[in-house]
Amino acid sequence: MTDQIKEAYINIARAMYEFNVLLERQVTTMRESEASDPIKLDRMTQGAKAMRDSTAIYLSYAKFVAYGMPDSEELIEE
Repeated sequence: MTDQIKEAYINIARAMYEFNVLLERQVTTMRESEASDPIKLDRMTQGAKAMRDSTAIYLSYAKFVAYGMPDSEELIEE
C-alpha cells in the first residue's frame, strides 16, 4: 500500500491509543471520587472496555489493509 495509507494508519492508531488512555483515566478518576454516580461509573467502565475492544478489532483490520492484504484466501486463513 502507499506510504500515505500507512501513515494514516499510524496516526489513527496513536489517536485511538490516546483516546483509550483518557477513557481509562476518567474511569479511575470517577472511581476515586466519592461524589461519583455509581450508574455513570458503571456505564463509563463498560463503555471504556467496549471502546478498547472495538479499537483492537478496528486497528487489526486497518493494519491488515495498510500493510498489504494477502494475495490469496489461503494466506488470509493463516
